Amino acid sequence: MKKTVEILGISFFHTTREELKDIILQRAVRGEKCFIVTGNPEIVMHAKKNPEYLHVIRSADYVIPDGSGIILASKILKRPLAERIAGFDFMGDMLRIAAERSLSVYLLGAEDAVVKTAAANIRKQYPNIRIAGFHHGYFDLRDEEVARLVVAASPDFIFVALGFPKQEIWIHHYLPMFEKGVFMGVGGSFDVLAGKAKRAPEFWRRLNLEWLYRLIQQPSRWRRMLALPEFVLAVLKERF
Repeated sequence: MKKTVEILGISFFHTTREELKDIILQRAVRGEKCFIVTGNPEIVMHAKKNPEYLHVIRSADYVIPDGSGIILASKILKRPLAERIAGFDFMGDMLRIAAERSLSVYLLGAEDAVVKTAAANIRKQYPNIRIAGFHHGYFDLRDEEVARLVVAASPDFIFVALGFPKQEIWIHHYLPMFEKGVFMGVGGSFDVLAGKAKRAPEFWRRLNLEWLYRLIQQPSRWRRMLALPEFVLAVLKERF
C-alpha cells in the first residue's frame, strides 16, 4: 500500500525520486497503465475550486510533489514529504528508462515546430530511444481522432504538454482507450527540450526559486503566481 500525504484534499505520493523511478520502470516493463500528475500549488488551488478537476486529479495513480510550495505545505502540516520530484527531471528519468529498455515514447502537445524539434533533440540525446510519434497540441480536446492516433502508435510512455488543466483532463478522459502506457502531463517541457525556453539554472533550483526565474523570464505569468499566496493561506488555515 502506497504512503500518501494529503494537502488540501489531494493525496501526494510520499516517496523519493529513486523509488518512484523503480516503480514506474516495473509498471512500464509489465505493460501496465498509470497516470502521473505533477502537482504544484496552482494545480491544487484549481482543483480546490473545480470539483470536476479535483476528480480528475484524484483518479491519478500518483500525484508527485512538483513544486517547493508543496514541500513547504507538507512541513507546515507536520506531514513532511520525502522530497520534491520536479516533473521535468522525472520526464528525463523516464526518457532514459525508455532508451535503456527499448521502450517507446509519444509526445503530444505544444506548437507543431516545437514538438518536432523536441522529438529530434530527444533522439540526439538518447540515440537508442524509440519515438512512437508526436502531435501538436492545437486540437479540440473532444477530438477523439487524436487519441486514436496515439493508441495506434502503442507507446509505452505518453507525455502530454497541453498545460494544466487540459493535459490532465485529456489523459483522464482517454485513458480507458489504452491498453498500456505511462501517462504524465509535462506542461512546458517540450519548449525546454526544443530550446525555445530555458529552464532555471541549477543555482535557482537549489534555492527553490525556479518559480521566480520563470516569472522574470515570462512576466505575463504574474496572474498565475497569485495562486501561491492563496495556497499558503489555505494551508495555514488547515493547520491552525
